[in-house]
Amino acid sequence: MRLDLSLYLVTDPELCARHGLVETVVAAVRGGVTVVQLRDKQASDGEMIDQARRLRAALAGSGVPLIINDRLTVAVESGADGLHLGQDDGDVAAARAALGEDAILGLSVQNHGQLARLDPAALDYLGLGPVFATSTKQDHATPLGFDGLAALVAASPLPAVAIGGLRAEHARQVRAAGAQGPAVVSAICGQPDPQAAARAFFAG
Repeated sequence: MRLDLSLYLVTDPELCARHGLVETVVAAVRGGVTVVQLRDKQASDGEMIDQARRLRAALAGSGVPLIINDRLTVAVESGADGLHLGQDDGDVAAARAALGEDAILGLSVQNHGQLARLDPAALDYLGLGPVFATSTKQDHATPLGFDGLAALVAASPLPAVAIGGLRAEHARQVRAAGAQGPAVVSAICGQPDPQAAARAFFAG
């Protein structure tokens, strides 16, 4: 599956509750979202597998891949298109071995030290950030700002999305910094109209 990182949606169970998880994602994809990551820190593996299977069915034929946050077992059991790991969420090499060569595998990176230690051959993309402080992830690293983002992107051996407090008005700056696109949570999931919220990232 071709990986288009133009607009990367990360789900949040509370923010998606307004319209429902599947309904929010489907609307966001209609608005232009190109990758969906299922993230739910509180759900059990079984609950996440069920969510992932419902999302896979809803995304069938769209060309939009479904990535699972952190949970290798969920990614494998649900048949999702890939997995995204944080720095403390597991071993990249082991995840690649379990997922196979065709799966999409991403990694969060906050600084140049982490960038220098990664194995680009095992990964498909990076999530760089946070650009700004964000309420959807309380334990985030020091915000990079756009200058810090640009420096990380310039040093990155892989395509990257930017994450952390980003809104539609930041899309141009994200791409100017060299990232493929923004990764967002509340800017789409928390909005009254997820489709329109996604479309706004491509306006101007």
